[in-house]
Amino acid sequence: MWSKREILDPIFYQLKNGCNWCDLPKDLPPYSTVFWHYKQWRAEEFLQEMMTALHSEVRQQVKKNQSGRGCCSLIHKR
Repeated sequence: MWSKREILDPIFYQLKNGCNWCDLPKDLPPYSTVFWHYKQWRAEEFLQEMMTALHSEVRQQVKKNQSGRGCCSLIHKR
């Protein structure tokens, strides 16, 4: 049984590198397992929810506006 983290790492690898699922490095879980989880999580919108939460957390860490608008929106409000 693979942990969620062990499944997420090859998903991120594939999305970053754009390789075919079957070309994932052999030291990762089997591509069929990874792809199955990817399809399930994508259908459940789990991946989008996770990315939204991570984005918000990173923005908090760098103390930026969480809405995604930069300093330009502050200038235009005046």
